[in-house]
Amino acid sequence: MTANPEHVRMAEALLFAAKEPLGELDIAARLPEDADIPAILDLLHKHYEHKGVNLVKLAGKWTFLTAPDLSWLLQDEKENTRKLSRAALETLSVIAYHQPITRSEIEEIRGVGLSRGVMDVLFDAGWIRPRGRRRTPGRPVTYGVTQEFLIHFGLDDIRDLPGFDELKAAGLLQTEPSGLFDDLIRGDDAPPLDPEEEED
Repeated sequence: MTANPEHVRMAEALLFAAKEPLGELDIAARLPEDADIPAILDLLHKHYEHKGVNLVKLAGKWTFLTAPDLSWLLQDEKENTRKLSRAALETLSVIAYHQPITRSEIEEIRGVGLSRGVMDVLFDAGWIRPRGRRRTPGRPVTYGVTQEFLIHFGLDDIRDLPGFDELKAAGLLQTEPSGLFDDLIRGDDAPPLDPEEEED
């Protein structure tokens, strides 16, 4: 089934005007019932592939973004934002690569205590959230990243985070792996979460 040109125009208008990324169900709810949403998105994605804006998929949702090679044109238009502290950046990285992870595990990996202010900054940014509790003594709360984190950092899925080799090739790491980047998500050996308290 090919995409109806009028349906394509409608989807294009919705995506252009949207303040935040739209999921396929969001788009389908506004278009006629016979609209082939996957075909429409595929056509728009290919159409804008080499344009000044690209249709990209972030956290499972679709949005228009400036083409990466033209981002320098808009530098003066970007809002000045406060940089994350080194502690907050390290904590966010540990959570992203090791989620679901407890506070004590974060401290163990970083080798220093975790101040409340660091977690507050990440919660305020909307980049982390509680993921549930471990079925271990004390039932500690675990943390993970949010859809807002994926969208802000241009990721469709947590598995899109760069691995150790990619980070080293980009000149971001100069040492041998410490275990931080061994897996993008904690393995099966991690203590299980309590399914009754884990959030979706």
